Amino acid sequence: MPAPHAPALIATDLDGTLLRGDDTLSERSLAALARATAAGARHLVVTGRPAPRVRSLLKDLGSTGLAVCGQGAQLYDAGSDRLLWSRTLDRETAETALGKIEAEVGEVYAAVDQDGVDGLTLIEPEYRMPHPTLPAQRVARRDDLWRAPISKVLLRHPVLSDDELAAAARGVAGSLVTVTMSGPGTVELQPRGITKATGLALAAGRLGLGPEDTLAFGDMPNDIPMFRWAARGVAMADAHPELKAVADEVTTSNEDDGVAVVLERLFV
Repeated sequence: MPAPHAPALIATDLDGTLLRGDDTLSERSLAALARATAAGARHLVVTGRPAPRVRSLLKDLGSTGLAVCGQGAQLYDAGSDRLLWSRTLDRETAETALGKIEAEVGEVYAAVDQDGVDGLTLIEPEYRMPHPTLPAQRVARRDDLWRAPISKVLLRHPVLSDDELAAAARGVAGSLVTVTMSGPGTVELQPRGITKATGLALAAGRLGLGPEDTLAFGDMPNDIPMFRWAARGVAMADAHPELKAVADEVTTSNEDDGVAVVLERLFV
């Protein structure tokens, strides 16, 4: 049964939050989510991963509903395997933003997530994927990144930390794009104004729910807009300090089933 203040909507990030380091879901987390949904709560994945990279995970979760993907740029319906809504980043804006960033910090290595349910992740020769288990296609030169519409650009710098690169990118390109850090090793450029909060609000509205109904879980600065939108935000034990600063609660780590720890208390 749900506790008196149990949420009607549970929004979970994936990497570093619901998923363990090996990209798997623990039996304890699956059981806790199953108990919550049996009590009437809705579970919504809200992830930086593009839609094609969440299909198998949603199957593992038994989800046939909505998922917010691409840092809020995609609203994916698992049941019909289609995008209900998406927002792309046009090439001119992406190239202008990259040019401004490189003028500020020197050469960066770039990758892109293509839009669509079958979109590819394309990476420049020097770009190294932060999640080696995720498929990517290497291209010969930067121009090849733009061969199809994209939802976001991913950046790495040979020397700067994620925090340093994200701060520099916001400083010179923040008027053109939304800059997020979903790390480690992942600084991203999205269409301006698009965040996990905008995607979550869109999905929640379709479910007839709002901020007051929502409990959000996350671990990185890209989850900050989602925490500010939701009634309550829970950060993982090893979350980025910026997220912990706005969280209502800190749970255990993803390896220690931090999401399940909270849900087991709320749904008994």
